[in-house]
Amino acid sequence: MAPPAPPPMRWYFDFISPFSYLQWQKVKRMLDAGHAVEPVPIVFAAVLDALGQKGPAEIPGKREFTYRHVLWQAGREGVPLVFPPSHPFNPLPALRLCIAASCGADAVDAIFDWIWKSGRAADTSEALAPLADALGVPPDAIASDAAKSGLRTRTDSAIAAHVHGVPTLAIGEALFWGNDAHEFALACLKDPGLLGRGEMARVAQLPVGIRRKA
Repeated sequence: MAPPAPPPMRWYFDFISPFSYLQWQKVKRMLDAGHAVEPVPIVFAAVLDALGQKGPAEIPGKREFTYRHVLWQAGREGVPLVFPPSHPFNPLPALRLCIAASCGADAVDAIFDWIWKSGRAADTSEALAPLADALGVPPDAIASDAAKSGLRTRTDSAIAAHVHGVPTLAIGEALFWGNDAHEFALACLKDPGLLGRGEMARVAQLPVGIRRKA
């Protein structure tokens, strides 16, 4: 009997997220190893809106911690990371450029490096014009209806799949959120039954308790 087909894998990300940049380095290694992982650019702000939540960069105290934490992770992982001129920034031009470039791995890599390796602005089509030219994408493609609708469709599909943050690696229906969850995801990929056994299975069925205010 032939072994079962591997589950589909999708990697949801937004260029606004430095943690997405860090996990991309690991996703690239998965691609190089022959794993079929589909990069899916989405609008993180739309996911937060759907959940009624704020992003970490919108919360004083958490913002500073998040920036320092990701820089620490980058240093530990040996990945160069330079913040762009402002953050948060408008990621729509970069996301639409990715769509216009067919979401290919080379395009994803180039856009991440532009923003997070070189620390360059990516919040306007004009700022991204040299990169778009290098990727062979016409200047007007970034603002095209096709790029806008493609991004909207991908974001809607992420929300429907219960994605609640970026980056998220989906292995079948199982979602692994965050750069620091990558090893967990690989363990489940190696052992497909891991989530369905013992305490892993039980905690997924725990009832939600009522939190009372003091």
